[in-house]
Amino acid sequence: MDITLLGTGSPMPDPKRGGPATLVRAGNTTILVDAGRAVVMRLTAAGTLPIFLNAVLITHLHSDHLTDLNDIITTHYIMSQSETPLHIYGPPRTQEVVDATLAALAPDISYRLAHHPDTLTWQPNVVVTEVQPGMSFSVGETKILVGKTNHAPVEPTVSFRIEHDGKSVVLGGDGIPCEALDEICKGADGYVQTVLRADLVSLVKNKRFLDILDYHSTVEQAAQTAQRAGVKKLILTHYVPSIQPGQEEEWRALAAAHFSGEIILGDDLTTTSL
Repeated sequence: MDITLLGTGSPMPDPKRGGPATLVRAGNTTILVDAGRAVVMRLTAAGTLPIFLNAVLITHLHSDHLTDLNDIITTHYIMSQSETPLHIYGPPRTQEVVDATLAALAPDISYRLAHHPDTLTWQPNVVVTEVQPGMSFSVGETKILVGKTNHAPVEPTVSFRIEHDGKSVVLGGDGIPCEALDEICKGADGYVQTVLRADLVSLVKNKRFLDILDYHSTVEQAAQTAQRAGVKKLILTHYVPSIQPGQEEEWRALAAAHFSGEIILGDDLTTTSL
């Protein structure tokens, strides 16, 4: 099982980091988790395309995790040679988001149908499954478990545990530590968590920005979750603020003070194997 951090950025634009998105490759199954800005470009750089995705999983409906879902849908549609479905799994209201996206794309879709009447005769085939904590389902060769997370007041939010051939990875999405996250992470080979540096965020004297402190895990909290759950490898992403050149070891040391396993962080397209 290979995990690629397609986008390690946050809502704050960074020319070197795409928005939150993680690629999981397990055997012949390819799964995208979240679809932040630049995700299609990062998929291409990672050697794949939307048409090769078995599924897209959405942890929650914050805009930075969805910014380029429209590009996933459009590129899948343009490149498909038949009415191949694009499967999207996400929390309640995901269907609403997809319907609104398709409505926004309606002019473009009509132009393409008019331009290619002999070879393009179908609308985008997007199949949405809304999930709840406690559910499980299969995608390709993988089994996926859905967990609860705490990103209040954003409700609902979910985590995903992807299992394949004796290996497992948990995608925690945004949120703070909670018992449900500990439970779904228990014994996982990998745990991908979005994180911030509270010491650096606190230097910004802007109330709206400081509000992010109460619903995102710090580096230290993510490490503590991983340690409690017996995770083998902690994979950090969605850095707030962005990691600057030469700071990686500083961030890693903050996690290592609380977690005894391997710690992965880095630039977009960083890949690790489980």
